[in-house]
Amino acid sequence: MSTAFRVEQDSMGPVQVPADALYGAQTMRAVENFPVSGITFPRSFIRALGLIKLAAAQVNQQLGHLDPTLAGGIVQAAQEVADGRWDADFPIDIFQTGSGTSTNMNANEVIANRALQILGQEPGSKLVHPNDHVNMGQSSNDVIPTAVHVAAYLEVAEALLPALHHLHEALAAKAVEFDDVLKTGRTHLMDAMPVRLGQEFGGYAAQIEASSQRVEASLRRLAELALGGTAVGTGINALPGFSDGVAQSLRRLTGLPFREASNHFAAQAAMDAAVELSGQLKTVAVTLMKISNDLRWMNSGPIAGLGEIALPALQPGSSIMPGKVNPVIPEAVTMVAAQVLGNDLTVTIAGQSGNFELNVMLPVLAHNLLQSITLLASASRLLADKAIAGTVANRERMLSLIDKNPILVTALNPVIGYDKAAKAAKQAYAQGRTVREVVVELGYLDDSEAARLLDARPMTGT
Repeated sequence: MSTAFRVEQDSMGPVQVPADALYGAQTMRAVENFPVSGITFPRSFIRALGLIKLAAAQVNQQLGHLDPTLAGGIVQAAQEVADGRWDADFPIDIFQTGSGTSTNMNANEVIANRALQILGQEPGSKLVHPNDHVNMGQSSNDVIPTAVHVAAYLEVAEALLPALHHLHEALAAKAVEFDDVLKTGRTHLMDAMPVRLGQEFGGYAAQIEASSQRVEASLRRLAELALGGTAVGTGINALPGFSDGVAQSLRRLTGLPFREASNHFAAQAAMDAAVELSGQLKTVAVTLMKISNDLRWMNSGPIAGLGEIALPALQPGSSIMPGKVNPVIPEAVTMVAAQVLGNDLTVTIAGQSGNFELNVMLPVLAHNLLQSITLLASASRLLADKAIAGTVANRERMLSLIDKNPILVTALNPVIGYDKAAKAAKQAYAQGRTVREVVVELGYLDDSEAARLLDARPMTGT
């Protein structure tokens, strides 16, 4: 921005604003008051604000309360905000007033001043007024909760759920590819009965499918919008039909089933739907952590580790050890999962911070919720495309380890009993021999019967 300034006025007096900025006095005050982190609202939230202001202007015009010329300028300006044209004019820190009033006024000022430009006027002239026209029938107290819901729903629908479906497909494809690959199962990180590698990947696919279902289940409540409650939930200064009209307009604009909140007091005093969604995102993160850690274990080695699978080699793994390659994608995903778990705690604490008619941690709740959605969507696609898709099974190694596994004796329990089976397992382990050799030597079974009962494939089920 240039060093030139213009003077804008708000209820507290004149303020110098950069001449080429679309925001006004209240935004400038907030920039000066909250130099905390440098973290600003993400694109998804600004998009939601633009859509809300656009829908509100359309409905206020339809209700006969907003001049059609002014409404036209506001609608065009709000669409530009929704499209990302003026993101640089949203400079306010996340750590600001807990209602998000500063950011609501930021949107009102940007849209008002851009509408003035569209109408051939100078920014700051107030022919299009940020409060009287852009914020008509609204309050920060219902706009910001509504923006949280709209932004989160859009990001889940457009980014997260498609990414989870993509990851599910990748895992399901590997489950089929690896269905004939026998390996040693593990419990407590110790050898257990055989499983098929395809069964493990099928389990991962089922976890991701369930994660998608959990997230989807939370959307019905996220679709309820607080807009129309205005200052305290009573709807003061909002015209009859405004709330439902805006919800209908947002449905048309997004194709998503937004609706007016059934109770505006609950919608503004609490952010329970956002907390619920965050909890489901936490579950997705836990699932991704489990899958990624399993991949890291199975990929470990290649000589001294498990060496059961080979993940794609993407980059050198050490600045000092030539030839070392690390499981970088699962590692990145585990860090995403850790971040999301931390975000959920912040959202939970923020959700508790509703006092009477308003929650006063809305900006930090929005930041953490939306970041979790974005991170999980990116990490899911990354895991699918750069790890799962190129995973190769080390079939020979896994099969050789099964043959040496004394735990196979478990299959003999119904035939020779637990005590004899335990004795055979201990002797096989101590002597480095197979269970089959030991049970025949001990006279518990003949060789053909031992071979039949110790065949690992039938042990893994159908």
